[in-house]
Amino acid sequence: MNKIIGYLFFLFLSLGWQQSYGQVYQFSTSGFSVLEKNQKGKWGNWSDLELSKMMVSLDTNKNRIIIYSQVIQLFEIVEYLPATENETDIVYSFSCKDNDGVDCTLSIITRKKQDNRKQLYINYGDQIIVYNIFNMN
Repeated sequence: MNKIIGYLFFLFLSLGWQQSYGQVYQFSTSGFSVLEKNQKGKWGNWSDLELSKMMVSLDTNKNRIIIYSQVIQLFEIVEYLPATENETDIVYSFSCKDNDGVDCTLSIITRKKQDNRKQLYINYGDQIIVYNIFNMN
C-alpha cells in the first residue's frame, strides 16, 4: 500500500514540476484596415487606415490570441502553421477559431524592408482585417 501511495505522490509531484516552454507576447496596435470581397467574389479596396490603440496578446501557453478591442476578440489557436520567410517578409501563421467558432487564419508578418514593421492579418476568406502592431516586451 505504501508503494502505491509513493508512486502516486511521485506522479503528482512530477506533473507539478513540468516546465512550460510557451510564452506570452504583447503587442499594441496603431491602426487597422479592412478588405472585403464584393457580391461577385472579387476583392474591393482596403478601407482607409483608422487609428486605434489596442493591446494584443499571443499566449502560446494557452494557445490563444486576444485583441482587447471594445468587444474582446478571442482566437483559439487550433494549429501552428510553419513559418515562412522570403526576401521581404517573415510570416508566422496560426489556424484559429474565433469567439463564434468561425475558422480563420491569423498571421503576424514582419516586413523586413520596412524597418521590420509588424502587421497582424485576420483572414476569414471573404474578409481580411489588418492591424499595424509593435512589440510591447
